[in-house]
Amino acid sequence: MRSRLAVLTLGLYLSLVLLACGKKTDQSTDTSTTAPAATAPAAPPPAPEPRAEPKRAKVEPIIVPAGTTLTVRLGQAVGSKISQAGQSFSGTLANSIVIDGKTAIPSGAAATGSVTDAKPLGRFAGGASLTVQLTSININGTDRAIQTSAVSQTAKGKGKRTAVMAGGGAALGALIGGLAGGGKGAAIGAVAGGGAGTGGAAFTGNKDIVLPAESALSFTLSQSLEIKER
Repeated sequence: MRSRLAVLTLGLYLSLVLLACGKKTDQSTDTSTTAPAATAPAAPPPAPEPRAEPKRAKVEPIIVPAGTTLTVRLGQAVGSKISQAGQSFSGTLANSIVIDGKTAIPSGAAATGSVTDAKPLGRFAGGASLTVQLTSININGTDRAIQTSAVSQTAKGKGKRTAVMAGGGAALGALIGGLAGGGKGAAIGAVAGGGAGTGGAAFTGNKDIVLPAESALSFTLSQSLEIKER
């Protein structure tokens, strides 16, 4: 009787142990099942698309054609005796150059020229000669090399002067000082070129040729000049 009771007690004990182990296994299974999954990092937002820049209308350059007259006022005096071949001189554009209603070169633009020939009286068959040419002009802050006709003057005999445009046939243009009424830059006359390239008498006075500061000389472009608008 005692042995039977012991067997039943042992069996009940083993049943309780097995039941307790089963509950622990179920709890561990439920915990692993219900555990929240690891959160993946959020994807970065897409980069904004670059904005397309508006297309700018193409601006055509301004073409200053060959044959255009550039009238320049001298920044200093030049002459057959006071100047030498190769010497440069400065000046400013007297009048704006307007092409198709647009100002290609404004008045007052700085210009540079060169004395290509200067012979005082007595070294050129008893006379004096002076030839000048424009070499560059400042446009939008940049010096642009240019090619122009030359302006020449000769003096023969007792003060008689002639003025010509090198190349013949073209008018020399007005050769006028900036201060009418006498003194430095006084009016020194006007010259119209003849068909053979020889102008009339430009002025008389000193035997050597002198063009005072502020004198206006007209040069003609030999080649066209392309100017890009800003």
